[in-house]
Formats: sequence, structure tokens, C-alpha cells
Amino acid sequence: MRFFWTLFWTFLLVQMVAYVGGSMTGAPYDFNTAAILGVAATVLIVLISTVIPNKPIEENK
Repeated sequence: MRFFWTLFWTFLLVQMVAYVGGSMTGAPYDFNTAAILGVAATVLIVLISTVIPNKPIEENK
């Protein structure tokens, strides 16, 4: 379920950024490009979350 919500919110936020960014630069809005970027961003977020350790590292004193 965690992956679904990550995909859902990332997809929506990337669509919004693509629309607003395109409007500011005068570029046309392309749903397909924004969808591919949204899926790629989701994969990147999931990969980063698996690499970051969950537990803090204990320091030897």
C-alpha cells in the first residue's frame, strides 16, 4: 500500500509541476512526458528509501 500512495502522490505532484512549469515557460503541457517523469521519480524515491538505513548507527566510545 505504501508503494501505491507513493506512486499516486508523486504522479499528481509531477503532473502539477509539469503543467505550471510549462505555463511559465510557454511550453505545451504533455501528459505522457509528465507521466513518465512521475513513474521515474517514484522508482527513484523507492530506491532511495531502501538504501537509507532505518536504524541510527551506534558510535563506539
